[in-house]
Amino acid sequence: MRVAVTGSSGLIGTALVAALRAEGHQVIRLVRAAPTGDDTVAWDPRADSGGLGPRSLDGVTAVVHLAGAGVADHRWSDSYKAEIRDSRVQGTKALVSALTSMATPPGVPLSGSAIGWYGDAGGREVDESSPAGTGFLADVVRDWETAAGAARQAGIRVVTTRTGLVLSPSGGVLARLLPLFRLGLGAKLGPGTQVISWVGLSELVSIIRFLLAHDDVSGPVNATTPNPVTNQEFTAALAAAVHRPAVLSVPVPVLRAAIGGASTELLSSARVLPKRLLAAGYQYRHPGIAGALAAELAGPVTVPA
Repeated sequence: MRVAVTGSSGLIGTALVAALRAEGHQVIRLVRAAPTGDDTVAWDPRADSGGLGPRSLDGVTAVVHLAGAGVADHRWSDSYKAEIRDSRVQGTKALVSALTSMATPPGVPLSGSAIGWYGDAGGREVDESSPAGTGFLADVVRDWETAAGAARQAGIRVVTTRTGLVLSPSGGVLARLLPLFRLGLGAKLGPGTQVISWVGLSELVSIIRFLLAHDDVSGPVNATTPNPVTNQEFTAALAAAVHRPAVLSVPVPVLRAAIGGASTELLSSARVLPKRLLAAGYQYRHPGIAGALAAELAGPVTVPA
């Protein structure tokens, strides 16, 4: 395959590009800076059609769209909330415009999405057939997926991956927690009963590759494992993985004071099940939290034979 990837320097993008290249696929990185070689193409997610010409992506068979401002990178000021939304919705609209104007568009754009679609479901089970929830993140994800879905009008297969909490020591929540847990300062967050729907980074890369290869899958797909855990269970599993106790607790007011609106992601509770992935025949490498943490902490993402 010849695959174009946005957000290729991020946590997921870096691992995905390495895995695809290791498999022998040609990867074209869409970058916001000046191109540095034949494997990079400049694009501007705020410009019409992303600033891409009608032949910029000639020969590309698939696009993986991962670009977007980090939800937990900063406190949620009004300006940063606008950045979270615009970087996803405007960028996706620009990319779809570029793809639909091509004489021979790629077979599939696989667009990033998030389980924020479901909002705070109170811990109940939800799957891809469940309606959107309420709140800032749910609104963003709904508009994000609508922007990606516009490509269907041109007869293009569209997949939106509703990604759960991505676990990797290289970035995200796990990278922030590890130093504390290794010092024996691990703690459950808030009540500890909120359900975390998660996925290991190496598993997520495998899921994306699976979806690129399966032409019969389209629409929203929950990129989570089939075994969500409570925050308390996650805390215990991570403490066991680093062989340290974790007996502390961070009260909700303290967490909200520390990180503001981003605490929503850590306190919301939804048991998100990957119904469509399982129906399509995807087989998980590390479906349980203990095995997934062990695999992620053991080393970089590997490509199975």
